[in-house]
Amino acid sequence: MSKYDIIVLGSGPGGYVTAIRASQLGFKTAIIEKESLGGVCLNWGCIPTKALLKSAEVFEYLKHAENYGLSVKEADKDFTAVVKRSRDVAGGMSKGVQFLLKKNKIDVIEGFGKLKPGKKVDVDGKEYSADHIIIATGARSRELPSLKQDGKKVIGYREAMVLKEQPKKMIVVGSGAIGVEFAYFYNSMGTDVTIVEFLPNVVPVEDEEVSKQLEKSFKKSGIKIMTSSEVTKVDTSGKGVVATVKTAKGEETIEADILLSAVGIKSNIENIGLEDVGIAVGRDKILVNNYYQTNIPGYYAIGDVVEGQALAHVASAEGILCVEKIAGQNVEPLDYGNIPGCTYATPEIASVGMTEKQAKEKGYDIKVGKFPFSASGKASASGATEGFVKVIFDAKYGEWLGCHMIGAGVTDMIAEAVLGRKLETTGHEVLKTVHPHPTMSEAVMEAVAAAYGEVIHL
Repeated sequence: MSKYDIIVLGSGPGGYVTAIRASQLGFKTAIIEKESLGGVCLNWGCIPTKALLKSAEVFEYLKHAENYGLSVKEADKDFTAVVKRSRDVAGGMSKGVQFLLKKNKIDVIEGFGKLKPGKKVDVDGKEYSADHIIIATGARSRELPSLKQDGKKVIGYREAMVLKEQPKKMIVVGSGAIGVEFAYFYNSMGTDVTIVEFLPNVVPVEDEEVSKQLEKSFKKSGIKIMTSSEVTKVDTSGKGVVATVKTAKGEETIEADILLSAVGIKSNIENIGLEDVGIAVGRDKILVNNYYQTNIPGYYAIGDVVEGQALAHVASAEGILCVEKIAGQNVEPLDYGNIPGCTYATPEIASVGMTEKQAKEKGYDIKVGKFPFSASGKASASGATEGFVKVIFDAKYGEWLGCHMIGAGVTDMIAEAVLGRKLETTGHEVLKTVHPHPTMSEAVMEAVAAAYGEVIHL
């Protein structure tokens, strides 16, 4: 039996980052992976979807080249080549993870790992033991009873990334990040897309003004949106899909070639030995304390299998914190109220902290500032004037309660708000911090100025 200090089960952005940090701290470390290094994020999620979205963005530029004084004749796409590029990017990133694990002297064990009592893991009949075992098995596309995925006509995000042919019509059920990103991609490629959302607003976790802006932008680009609507039945007996949708006005039927189910995720906690070890589970999540220890000593869990935002950067942060605690370092629990969320459609969405509605519900007296990109010189020069930056401050102490952005490149801008909130900055400090001009990011300063009645360019 091979013995380690730490074994990590799963090599996604939670698992491989955890393993590397463990090795840096001097632990003899192994990582177990049943499929591809990098997990869903690198192979079937974050990275390949961004490659698809970049192709869509470039195609959009080509189609509107005349807006920039350029002439491009008969711009067209090769759907197969677009998909291939995405897969090549994912493959390159997976090889990068392989290199990093080797560089950090981490043993990679290929196969399906199952937890055993006594701090052991069985991998396809071979046993390994460790002082600490960290579960990072991630999640997969969730299936609803009325939306059983067959992988052909009713699909999840994995199939949506590698379709052999571009569908003429597509229904996207669910308007979270996955749903709207694929809706944007396929619409940009020329597919007729309809989004069906159960809640009253698209991207329902976002500030309502952001939701309304995205809906406006999507409708302008030709995406049909049905909110407060539910797919109750799907008929796949014909050539395509016929979906029955319950709306406020009654039932409707929509026909399409393919239906993409993007209604959330399901934790990968089945058949990995949790019951054998006695690890406590609640509401599809492994129960852990602030440092990701389960109820059984020596077993830990991070990422999508525990409560908290199911995001790659959250899983990485949790894993680092977990092994630093094991190493005896003085670490603080993760602040889940200061986690940035990003959606990479066009326009992009980025946010952190409370929405305006949440701040009011918590009883704060607030100052709200909003600066539209239509008033930004850089946005005008770039031809990307859709969207805005919105900031929310506590009127009494100047605490930065929330920041919400929609527009070009905002996923690269949100870190300013995350860092500012971490350092407990005030609105006046942000306002007096000189921002470069012309940039998209100066819209943050302008929005803060608007909150305090000092806005110059609006």
